[in-house]
Amino acid sequence: MRLMKHALTLFICLLLMSCEAEKAQKEQESDTMSEPEATIPAITKAPFGTMPDGTEIEKFTVEAPDGAKVDIITYGGIVTSLMVPDKDGNLGDVVLGHNSLQPYLDDNPFFGAIIGRYGNRIAKGKFSLDGEAYTLATNNDQNHLHGGEKGFDKVVWQGKEVQTEEAAGVELTYTSPDGEEGYPGTLDVKVTYLFYPDHTLEILYEAETDKRTIVNLTNHSYFNLGSDSTILDHRLMLNASQYLPVDNTLIPTGELKQVEGTPFDFTELQPIGEYINAENEQIARGGGYDHCWVLNSDSYSTVAARVQEPQSGRVMEVYTTEPGIQFYSGNFLDGSITGKDGTPYVYRSGFCLETQHFPDSPNQPGFPSVVLEPGETYRTKTKYTFGTL
Repeated sequence: MRLMKHALTLFICLLLMSCEAEKAQKEQESDTMSEPEATIPAITKAPFGTMPDGTEIEKFTVEAPDGAKVDIITYGGIVTSLMVPDKDGNLGDVVLGHNSLQPYLDDNPFFGAIIGRYGNRIAKGKFSLDGEAYTLATNNDQNHLHGGEKGFDKVVWQGKEVQTEEAAGVELTYTSPDGEEGYPGTLDVKVTYLFYPDHTLEILYEAETDKRTIVNLTNHSYFNLGSDSTILDHRLMLNASQYLPVDNTLIPTGELKQVEGTPFDFTELQPIGEYINAENEQIARGGGYDHCWVLNSDSYSTVAARVQEPQSGRVMEVYTTEPGIQFYSGNFLDGSITGKDGTPYVYRSGFCLETQHFPDSPNQPGFPSVVLEPGETYRTKTKYTFGTL
């Protein structure tokens, strides 16, 4: 009897030990299974070269879990690379640019850069504010273009990593001193790039001034969503019933013209090359498309532009709070600049969709105001969302 009791006790102990071991294993498996998969893009930072004065330039890489990623450098706040998948899931770079710093320091057409203080043209480099006349650099024939000789595309920004519940990115800051490039007021600028897992690149612009001034910030990325050397087969839709005709120097005439019945009608998707060589005075003046469209809506939930590339199947949608969008068809690219893969950027090998206020607004009372007052904060935002057909 005593032996049977001892055997029963031993059996119960072994059974309890087995149950505890099984419970511990299940808890461990449960803990492993409950660990959430990474959904927010990861941020890394690396050197990207040195300025002539010894300033180190940094590159921030923001990578989504599926490998899609964007590279941004502190020189000019430039988007140097943007890798997104095609219809077969293959990643490809959809922006023009360079793999090293020096080509950006050389003469280049604003690839991927932050543009300011004033994006686009100001007639003859002159404007008045509160009765005071201001003179800016005339760096585009007789006109002022994209902030002058040393606009925001050519300055070194301070960068830091940022993360939200849904995205990750980089916050860039720069203080433009009073009188820089002829503009009044000390302007504190913050531009935040955020990259989302759904392949959306969002750009948030903020600025404050200590003196009444003008501000019109944008980004000058050149896109090519496919592998063809030109963008003429890309299909474009612009949510705009009007555009701004320009004079011989590409300054708006002040008229808001209906696009209907003209080569500027992109209210429905059509190839960029469909009418780009049409016998049209405005086409001739721009050498193709280099005009500002008046958007039908400044709602951030309304598509401002959509682009489809048939071969890759890539689709890009643009959303913005700005009233206008400058569509530029790469008319001044001529093959003299070599890209990241060693291939020359030929005529019309990239297009720009620069969300902004209208060109020459300081001299055009009928255009939306670009004046920023002390105590106010300039805020605008734009996002580029990438998908496939």
